[in-house]
Amino acid sequence: MLTLAACNGEDSAKTTSAGESNVKPEAELVIEASNYKFDQTEYHLKKDVPVKIVFKNASGNHGILVPGLKLELDQKDDSAVIVPKEAGEYEMACSVMCGAGHSGMIAKIIVE
Repeated sequence: MLTLAACNGEDSAKTTSAGESNVKPEAELVIEASNYKFDQTEYHLKKDVPVKIVFKNASGNHGILVPGLKLELDQKDDSAVIVPKEAGEYEMACSVMCGAGHSGMIAKIIVE
């Protein structure tokens, strides 16, 4: 199980187009965000392994956007099940304009 933090509080789950519908996750990754930073600079996932991504907001108002994995989470939609299909590094950024440090609020998701 992987743990990661970002900004959000509700418990909703959806499957993104990086995954398949009705797929049961084999792992969970929690991403936590606070003002102008994520709890880790890198998060690791395994290729072809369904994972539930959960977004938590510790302080401030934030969201996450990972275009390469077709993943976007925020306070309203705070979790999704994805199945990463391609190995590589994917940039994750805050998707909510959160203040002066917003542009530096980035991390990587590495699919191995």
